[in-house]
Amino acid sequence: MTAPQKPLKWYRELAGKKARQDAGAFLVEGEKAISQILGTHPEAVIEIIASQEPPLEFRKYPVRIVSASRFSYISNTQSPQGVAAVVKLPENTYTTHPPADAGDRILLLEDIQDPGNTGTLIRSAAAFDFSGIIFSGKCADPFSPKVVQATAGAVKSLWIRVTPQYIELVKALRAKGYKLAAAELDGTDKPEVLHRNKIILALGNEAAGLSPGLLETADYRVRIPIAREKAESLNAAVCGGILMYLSAAKA
Repeated sequence: MTAPQKPLKWYRELAGKKARQDAGAFLVEGEKAISQILGTHPEAVIEIIASQEPPLEFRKYPVRIVSASRFSYISNTQSPQGVAAVVKLPENTYTTHPPADAGDRILLLEDIQDPGNTGTLIRSAAAFDFSGIIFSGKCADPFSPKVVQATAGAVKSLWIRVTPQYIELVKALRAKGYKLAAAELDGTDKPEVLHRNKIILALGNEAAGLSPGLLETADYRVRIPIAREKAESLNAAVCGGILMYLSAAKA
């Protein structure tokens, strides 16, 4: 199938948040990441662009073949992998409206700006069967190239909301029976409080931690016991991975 020809600049500009929102699409690069999305949301793939003939399973979509140099122009990675997919942005991503069925476990990220940490947390949340993630407006955008790359294709595996009104969204969910567990270095609650349905796990910026407004809203303040004389704190992605595992391990 031959894809309609768009200017190469159109693909390259999907690295920007506004361009992604205008197009309603984002790029996923790499055969494994694309295969992951095909396995969970095959209807979301719009087009394949590649520097050589792509795998057979990709050819059911419109395919555009370009030279290696032109693919490098489009790619936002240091080592282009030669194949990318244009994927639909999920609906309602940039709104304050949660899904009708938000699921039992939700991750909340407040002002986590490092793309690698953000992508790793998305991947971990999907692996530990969280239903969705709420991002504050100051987080790294979950559909930016570096974040998507770090998710290894898991970015479409759960619902996502990005909003500056994230605390209001949390309050609305709490009114529906959810409890908010804030990860805090000096928290007083043990991780066992995560062993419940309808839980929102909140993680904050490594330097600043969670905001006073979010901490005041929290039902629990969860601490991971660590040897602070040896290490002052944990990396945000490591902390989140541990707490999400403990939440999933309740079963």
